[in-house]
Amino acid sequence: MTPLSHLDGRGHVRMVDVSTKPETAREAVARGRVTMAPATLRILRAGGARLPKGNVLTTAHLAAVQAAKRTAEWIPLAHPLRVEAVEVEFGFTSRPPALTIKCSVRTTGRTGVEMEALTAVAAAGLTVIDMLKAIDKTLAITDVAVWEKRGGRSGEWLRLSTRPQPAGAKVSSRVGRGPRRAAESTRPRAAGSARKR
Repeated sequence: MTPLSHLDGRGHVRMVDVSTKPETAREAVARGRVTMAPATLRILRAGGARLPKGNVLTTAHLAAVQAAKRTAEWIPLAHPLRVEAVEVEFGFTSRPPALTIKCSVRTTGRTGVEMEALTAVAAAGLTVIDMLKAIDKTLAITDVAVWEKRGGRSGEWLRLSTRPQPAGAKVSSRVGRGPRRAAESTRPRAAGSARKR
C-alpha cells in the first residue's frame, strides 16, 4: 500500500511539500446529487417560481464557484491554488428524484484540483438544501465523488461505474495519458455493463 503523503515519518499530519514539482495544466471533474421529494423536483424543474428564497440554481452555481476558490480555507491540508476556471452543470433525474451537480475545475499548478471540484459540488448541494429546506425536509446530498482527473505525473484518470449516472456522465474503463491505473467501481461490475470510450 502506498504510504499516505499527509503523514510524516512519525505519523504526524503535514502539508505535502510540492515546491519541487513542475507546474502543469490540471483539471478535475466531480459529481454529486441532491435527492428530494418528487413535488420539490417538479417545482425546481419549473424554474422555482414558488420558492421563498429565489433562484436556486443561480445561487448554487455561485456557491460552487466561490467554494472552489476558497477550498484551502475549508480543508486544513489543501494547498491554496490559483483557480483559473470553474464550470458548473445541473441536471435532473426522476428515479430517484434528484438534482445532479457536475463541477469542473482547472488550474496550472504543482498539485491537483480534486478537492476544489469536490468542495464545489458539496457547496452547491448545501446551498440547494438551504434554498429548499422550507418546503422539503427529506433533502440529502449523495454520491459526491471525483469522476475525472487530468494533468500531473499520473496523467488522466476516469472512474468506472455501472450505476445510472447524470446526463452526460462518462462511463469508461480506461485511463489515458500517464501510467495506466485501474479506476475502481463503487459497486460490483456486471458482465458487459461498462463500455469503453
